Parts: sequence; structure tokens; C-alpha cells
Amino acid sequence: MKPLLSFLTLALSTSTALAGDEARVAVMTAFAPEWKAMQDKISERQEVDINGIKFVLGEIEGKDVVVFMSGVSMVNAAMTTQLAIDNFNISAIVFSGIAGGVNPDYHIGDVIVPARWGQYLEAVFAREVEDGKFVPPSWVKVEWPNYGMIFPRAVDVVQPDGSIKEKFWFESDPELLKVAEKVASEMNLQDCVEENKCLTHAPQIRVGGNGVSGQAFMDNAGFREYTYKTFEASVLDMESAAVAQVAEINQVPFIAFRSLSDLAGGGEGENEMATFMGLAAANSAAVVTAFLKALPDTDSE
Repeated sequence: MKPLLSFLTLALSTSTALAGDEARVAVMTAFAPEWKAMQDKISERQEVDINGIKFVLGEIEGKDVVVFMSGVSMVNAAMTTQLAIDNFNISAIVFSGIAGGVNPDYHIGDVIVPARWGQYLEAVFAREVEDGKFVPPSWVKVEWPNYGMIFPRAVDVVQPDGSIKEKFWFESDPELLKVAEKVASEMNLQDCVEENKCLTHAPQIRVGGNGVSGQAFMDNAGFREYTYKTFEASVLDMESAAVAQVAEINQVPFIAFRSLSDLAGGGEGENEMATFMGLAAANSAAVVTAFLKALPDTDSE
């Protein structure tokens, strides 16, 4: 019993010390290229390890930040977001990463900043009752058109009073979106990779609209078209909607910047992510850095 009590005392004292630190903007990435693109932006570095996750405390453009990599997937994203909120004084959460483009008017290299996020693969897989027709259980409320056996549905979200609320969309913070809109009107983005392969369209920053997230890498033209038509989605990824949900429950402002590395199955030939993920990660990191610089100072008391 004594070792357990010692461990709990140490964990509590560490958590309390970190939580008492000055307010910081959490800057998240999902995997190595996104993480690497943020590293040279950080000054006054201090590293903290919690449950094997490296949290880098420091400054970016004069703003106090804690930068960390969640790992790919909805579960990893939700877990590390809550871990950051529990251990640091988080004033806002900013995600910097790459994604697949869904809106056919958008192009690789664009940075998309959606106004809201949904979990488009939260679903019922329905049984086939006759040739080509799928019917979900009678107790399922059908809110969205299905894709074959896949019937999307809202997430059950536990409220502070213990009640359950069905919810599909989780909003980005409106004040943070205003800052993003200002930044979008003032900067240009990278359009060539190191191998001198250049994009055919000058990348743009596009603020607003819908983003969706799910636990699958998407590279299918048919499902991409369905996703665009059903959810009016501009972009899809594997983390942002999970982070948005955790942020909302904890009442922490959230915004995600996602640069298109590929077209989620809409491009010609093999998926483009391997070619353009470095460029996309750099564009997202550049916009996030400019965003942090433009972010108003807040009282950290």
C-alpha cells in the first residue's frame, strides 16, 4: 500500500505544479511530419514527459505554448487532449496538421480552417434485407443519407449534469476563427516541395465550412463524393472532431488548421500524401505560427 500512496502523492504533486503554470495555448500535431514542422518555431523550450507523451513548453511568437504530438487516430487525439487539459493551464487548443481534401473546388496545399467538425464514421452498419437495400434497427434515428450499409449517426455526449445529449457538430471557437480570417488575408503559402515539384494552383487559406473526422484513412473517390454531398465537408482527417468534442466538454476554445496533402481518393493515380505531406505540414505550421502571433494577449491569472 505504501508504494501506491507514494505514487499517487507524486502524481498529484506533479499535476498540481503543472496546472498552476501560466496559461498556455496547446498546439497539437498528430504525427512526425507535422511535429517536425513546428519544432523550429518554439523558443525557451522545456520538455515534460507524461505517460510517455512529450510535452514541450515554450514560446511561439511571444505566446506561451505547450506543443505535443497526439499520434494518429481519434482515440489518441482524445486521450492526449484530455491529458494536456488535466496537467496544464490551457487557454485554447490549436491543431496543426495535414488532411484529405473533400471539396472539389479546393486543392492540395490549401489550409482549411473549418467552423465546425463532425464524426462522420460514427455509424450503424445496417443489415441487407433485400437486394441492395439496407435497413437499420427500428430504434435508430436516421439523420443522414446512408452509403450502402453505413448509416451515420450523432455521438452520445455526457453533459455536466449527467444527462446524455446527441450531437453531431462540434464548433470551432468563433473568436479564434476571426483571428484566422485576419491571418488568411495577409499571407502567402508554399507551393513547391523540395524536389522542385510544384502545385498547379497557388494554395489558399479557407476559413469556415465543415470538417469531418473518423478512424479510417480515406482514399476512395465514391466515399469522398458521398462525404462532400452529405456533410458539405471541405476536409477530412482522423483527429480534429475528437479534439473538438473534448475541448467542448472542458469548455476550452478550439480551432484546427488542416492543410491538404491529398484529395482523399479524388486525385488521379496513387494517393498524393507521400509527395505533398511535407509541403502541407509546412503550410499548416506557417499559418498556425502567424495565427499565434496575431492572437491577442490574455490575462493569465
